[in-house]
Amino acid sequence: MPRWGLIVEQNLGFGGQRRVWSADVLGHVDGTREEALEALRVRAGTYAPTHPFSPRRRRIYREQDGFLLVLDGSWQSFHCRFTVAEQLLDSAAPEPSAAPESAPEEETEPEPSASAPVRRTPPPPPEPPKAWDADVPEVPSWLGREDLS
Repeated sequence: MPRWGLIVEQNLGFGGQRRVWSADVLGHVDGTREEALEALRVRAGTYAPTHPFSPRRRRIYREQDGFLLVLDGSWQSFHCRFTVAEQLLDSAAPEPSAAPESAPEEETEPEPSASAPVRRTPPPPPEPPKAWDADVPEVPSWLGREDLS
Protein backbone atom coordinates (compact mmCIF):
# COMPACT_ATOMS: atom_id res chain seq x y z
CA MET A 1 0.00 0.00 0.00
CA PRO A 2 1.54 3.37 -0.95
CA ARG A 3 2.40 5.98 1.65
CA TRP A 4 1.36 9.56 0.93
CA GLY A 5 2.90 12.71 2.38
CA LEU A 6 0.70 15.67 3.27
CA ILE A 7 2.80 18.73 2.43
CA VAL A 8 2.21 22.44 3.04
CA GLU A 9 4.19 25.23 1.39
CA GLN A 10 3.99 28.76 2.78
CA ASN A 11 5.89 32.00 3.35
CA LEU A 12 7.85 32.28 6.60
CA GLY A 13 9.64 35.32 7.97
CA PHE A 14 8.91 39.02 7.72
CA GLY A 15 9.81 41.80 5.30
CA GLY A 16 10.21 41.73 1.55
CA GLN A 17 13.71 40.26 1.44
CA ARG A 18 13.60 38.13 4.58
CA ARG A 19 10.51 36.18 3.60
CA VAL A 20 11.24 32.56 2.62
CA TRP A 21 9.05 30.04 0.77
CA SER A 22 9.21 26.89 2.90
CA ALA A 23 7.77 23.37 2.74
CA ASP A 24 6.77 21.21 5.70
CA VAL A 25 5.32 17.70 6.01
CA LEU A 26 2.08 17.77 8.00
CA GLY A 27 1.78 13.98 8.20
CA HIS A 28 1.45 10.74 6.27
CA VAL A 29 -1.44 8.57 5.12
CA ASP A 30 -1.12 4.89 4.24
CA GLY A 31 -3.83 4.06 1.74
CA THR A 32 -5.22 5.28 -1.51
CA ARG A 33 -4.61 8.68 -3.09
CA GLU A 34 -8.27 9.59 -2.53
CA GLU A 35 -7.95 8.86 1.21
CA ALA A 36 -4.83 11.04 1.35
CA LEU A 37 -6.60 13.88 -0.49
CA GLU A 38 -9.51 13.70 1.95
CA ALA A 39 -7.14 13.84 4.95
CA LEU A 40 -5.36 16.78 3.32
CA ARG A 41 -8.67 18.60 2.73
CA VAL A 42 -9.48 18.32 6.44
CA ARG A 43 -6.05 19.68 7.37
CA ALA A 44 -6.28 22.53 4.84
CA GLY A 45 -9.66 23.57 6.23
CA THR A 46 -8.33 23.94 9.78
CA TYR A 47 -4.76 25.06 9.07
CA ALA A 48 -3.62 28.33 10.65
CA PRO A 49 -0.60 29.63 8.71
CA THR A 50 2.03 32.04 10.00
CA HIS A 51 0.78 34.92 7.81
CA PRO A 52 -1.47 36.87 8.16
CA PHE A 53 -1.98 37.21 11.91
CA SER A 54 -5.66 38.14 11.58
CA PRO A 55 -7.11 36.86 8.31
CA ARG A 56 -10.19 38.72 7.13
CA ARG A 57 -11.13 36.30 4.37
CA ARG A 58 -10.27 32.63 3.79
CA ARG A 59 -10.69 30.81 0.46
CA ILE A 60 -9.77 27.20 -0.42
CA TYR A 61 -9.41 26.01 -4.02
CA ARG A 62 -9.06 22.42 -5.21
CA GLU A 63 -6.16 21.60 -7.56
CA GLN A 64 -5.16 18.37 -9.23
CA ASP A 65 -2.78 17.23 -6.47
CA GLY A 66 -4.09 19.23 -3.54
CA PHE A 67 -5.48 22.56 -2.42
CA LEU A 68 -4.66 26.27 -2.47
CA LEU A 69 -5.50 28.38 0.57
CA VAL A 70 -5.73 32.15 -0.06
CA LEU A 71 -5.94 34.41 2.98
CA ASP A 72 -6.66 38.12 2.80
CA GLY A 73 -5.01 40.08 5.60
CA SER A 74 -5.35 43.73 6.54
CA TRP A 75 -2.93 44.97 3.90
CA GLN A 76 -2.10 42.09 1.59
CA SER A 77 -3.00 38.53 0.65
CA PHE A 78 -1.03 35.37 1.48
CA HIS A 79 -1.34 31.84 0.20
CA CYS A 80 -0.44 28.27 1.18
CA ARG A 81 -0.24 25.25 -1.10
CA PHE A 82 -1.29 21.85 0.19
CA THR A 83 -0.04 18.91 -1.86
CA VAL A 84 -0.37 15.16 -1.59
CA ALA A 85 2.69 13.27 -2.85
CA GLU A 86 3.63 9.59 -2.82
CA GLN A 87 6.61 8.87 -0.60
CA LEU A 88 9.26 6.92 -2.46
CA LEU A 89 12.16 7.07 0.00
CA ASP A 90 12.77 7.87 3.66
CA SER A 91 16.40 7.67 4.74
CA ALA A 92 15.41 7.82 8.42
CA ALA A 93 12.85 5.01 8.26
CA PRO A 94 13.56 2.14 10.66
CA GLU A 95 14.90 -1.08 9.17
CA PRO A 96 12.35 -3.90 9.14
CA SER A 97 13.45 -6.48 11.72
CA ALA A 98 13.66 -10.12 10.72
CA ALA A 99 11.37 -12.40 12.72
CA PRO A 100 13.19 -15.22 14.55
CA GLU A 101 12.71 -18.58 12.83
CA SER A 102 12.28 -20.59 16.02
CA ALA A 103 9.68 -18.31 17.56
CA PRO A 104 6.55 -20.10 18.74
CA GLU A 105 3.44 -19.38 16.77
CA GLU A 106 1.10 -16.99 18.49
CA GLU A 107 -2.63 -16.86 18.09
CA THR A 108 -3.61 -14.14 15.69
CA GLU A 109 -6.95 -12.51 15.22
CA PRO A 110 -8.80 -13.53 12.09
CA GLU A 111 -8.34 -11.13 9.20
CA PRO A 112 -11.40 -9.08 8.23
CA SER A 113 -13.28 -10.43 5.28
CA ALA A 114 -12.87 -8.76 1.91
CA SER A 115 -16.53 -7.73 1.94
CA ALA A 116 -16.15 -5.58 5.08
CA PRO A 117 -14.47 -2.27 4.21
CA VAL A 118 -11.81 -1.01 6.58
CA ARG A 119 -12.47 2.60 7.55
CA ARG A 120 -9.57 4.85 8.39
CA THR A 121 -10.03 8.04 10.31
CA PRO A 122 -7.62 10.82 9.41
CA PRO A 123 -5.25 11.82 12.20
CA PRO A 124 -6.03 15.03 14.06
CA PRO A 125 -4.53 18.18 12.57
CA PRO A 126 -1.16 19.15 14.04
CA GLU A 127 -0.48 22.34 15.92
CA PRO A 128 0.40 25.24 13.59
CA PRO A 129 4.11 26.04 13.44
CA LYS A 130 5.30 28.66 15.88
CA ALA A 131 6.38 31.91 14.24
CA TRP A 132 10.13 32.44 14.33
CA ASP A 133 9.73 35.71 16.23
CA ALA A 134 6.93 34.66 18.58
CA ASP A 135 8.98 35.32 21.74
CA VAL A 136 10.00 38.87 20.77
CA PRO A 137 7.99 41.48 22.70
CA GLU A 138 6.19 44.17 20.71
CA VAL A 139 7.39 46.90 23.09
CA PRO A 140 11.02 46.76 24.22
CA SER A 141 11.62 46.67 27.96
CA TRP A 142 13.79 49.79 27.91
CA LEU A 143 11.12 51.99 26.30
CA GLY A 144 9.88 54.67 28.69
CA ARG A 145 12.55 54.16 31.35
CA GLU A 146 13.66 57.51 32.72
CA ASP A 147 16.97 56.25 34.12
CA LEU A 148 18.35 55.74 30.57
CA SER A 149 18.19 59.40 29.45
